[in-house]
Amino acid sequence: MGDQIGRAVEGALYYVPYSEFQRVRTEKLLSKQQAMIFSDMCRLNTLYMIARAGSGHIGGSFSGLDIVCWLLLEEMTENDVYFSSKGHDAPGYYSALIGLGKLDFELLHKLRKIDGLPGHPDINTPGVATNTGSLGMGVSKAKGMVLANRLAKRPGRVFVLTGDGELQEGQFWESLISAANFGLHEITVIIDHNKLQSDTFVKNVSDLGDLEAKLTAFGWRVERCDGNNISAFADALAALKGESRPQIIIADTVKGKGVSFMEHTSLDSDVAMYQFHSGAPDANSYQHAAQEIIDRLTQQLLDASLPPLEFEIFEREVTIPPADTAQRLISAYSNALLEQAEKHPNLVALDADLILDTGLIPFRDKYPERYIECGIAEQDMVSMAGGMALNGLLPVVHSFACFLSARPNEQIYNNATEKTKIIYVGSLAGVLPGGPGHSHQAVRDISSLAAIPGMRLIEPSCEDEVGMLLDWSINEASGSSYIRLMSLPWDVPYQLPQGYQPVEGHGVTLVDGEDITIIAYGPVLLSAAVRATDMLKKNKGISVKVINLPWLNYVDSGWFKAAVGNCKHLFCLDNHYMIGGQGDIIARKISQFGCDNAKITYLGIEDVPPSGTNQQVMDAVSLSANAIVKIMLSRL
Repeated sequence: MGDQIGRAVEGALYYVPYSEFQRVRTEKLLSKQQAMIFSDMCRLNTLYMIARAGSGHIGGSFSGLDIVCWLLLEEMTENDVYFSSKGHDAPGYYSALIGLGKLDFELLHKLRKIDGLPGHPDINTPGVATNTGSLGMGVSKAKGMVLANRLAKRPGRVFVLTGDGELQEGQFWESLISAANFGLHEITVIIDHNKLQSDTFVKNVSDLGDLEAKLTAFGWRVERCDGNNISAFADALAALKGESRPQIIIADTVKGKGVSFMEHTSLDSDVAMYQFHSGAPDANSYQHAAQEIIDRLTQQLLDASLPPLEFEIFEREVTIPPADTAQRLISAYSNALLEQAEKHPNLVALDADLILDTGLIPFRDKYPERYIECGIAEQDMVSMAGGMALNGLLPVVHSFACFLSARPNEQIYNNATEKTKIIYVGSLAGVLPGGPGHSHQAVRDISSLAAIPGMRLIEPSCEDEVGMLLDWSINEASGSSYIRLMSLPWDVPYQLPQGYQPVEGHGVTLVDGEDITIIAYGPVLLSAAVRATDMLKKNKGISVKVINLPWLNYVDSGWFKAAVGNCKHLFCLDNHYMIGGQGDIIARKISQFGCDNAKITYLGIEDVPPSGTNQQVMDAVSLSANAIVKIMLSRL
């Protein structure tokens, strides 16, 4: 058994062991009192999980945790299903499942690890009913589950938690209509209405207005309550008993609920960036947050005339910050965009609730009238950009690559048919970071966009190339472009040659060699390729040429034939599924003129990538330097 904690110690992480959850659950307490204590125990463990993992979503996990705990403890039967449509509150849900003994307690220590719990829900995790994290799909999934149950004559209700920013996705509103038409009374949707989305207040992006009236107009039975008051939430559920229509509870919550300095309750203050939406707390914030929860738990058990909790302590691992020399492509993009905006007064920037991650804060601050926050509504954003382009503006459209390439794909194609120029910038591109999991790993964006007429897909390899390729897209390209950006700081073992300027369809040699040629793009692959080259040279005496080819869907025939025509073995690396990646473009080019003297090997992602640390994920998809060396030696 662990220790009773007086004051939290700097550098230590605290969690509630399973034995204490068992003890509290067997005590003779009022159900609502027990749920309040259980919820705070889960808060401490959620905080521990995120702090130990180094990333996660505290604010949204905490705002909905009282709801989740009450549902699991008191409301649901074995026939019922719960899932979160917003998905990024997974750590809170995991902590509740662990506290109930429905997940192995050791998984508490393995959030965002390859052998542990993924960053967003995945059905391979016990207790997870559906994959979520890509927003707006939850009610539709619930309808499918209920209709399947009815056909099979199975009982069971479905409870779905959504975010309030998530309501900006059109699919949410589409899903309401037929649910009412079909009378799917088995569905209860709970809106975690904490008033904040990633960038700012929901009301500043797309004001929900009279939400009760809107939802009622769609034919749903609506209740509203304080979602962080367990009694009020229980009463709202009780009021819906026997209802013949699908139901929605608007649960007014506080983002970061349970830690005073993480809570944001003032709707009038300036919250340009809520600090605890995502990421792990620093050591000082963690210490104060843990202490606050521990103090409240101590008082709660004292009020219940119970012995205080005992806690386990884990020594916080020291995280090594990125090197000063690490390439920061998002920061480089911020600067490059400002330079272009100064030259082009018609340039406007559109954002899908990701202003920090896409590097747009400097642009918004300097050109507020030319910055448009579109919210979590990618299809709407892209079509807005289309209208702007038709009326003489130069729109630059931003989101995570996984969402920007897929959700508004039809709208991007429609824009392309109008022969206007729009720049699409997808950050968080590729398989890294590995922690968020497959909903956020953009490994099919090349295939999604490569066939759109007149569009060039490009990925810069370093900070310097970011500005060059943005300049090319704006000032030289005849049509639209998609710029794929790696978001993590990345230490690269190469430099672009002095005097280099990108030429459409041409690559550039980073390392010269004679025996093997590697073609790759972006800092993740090129770094792995150069390190693999060093290992092969040192250990096997094999000379390898590494070519950076930033053009993802076009290769110039003359350059390509000259670059690879005489090589003995060509390796093509893709930070993407092998089907539809740059390797497919190269394969088609080779088929045009043949490559009789060379063996050709394509390396890329072949299955849904896992959630884990960056190194774990790179090893798992065989794109780390060690994995590349092993494969290359096996093919020679």
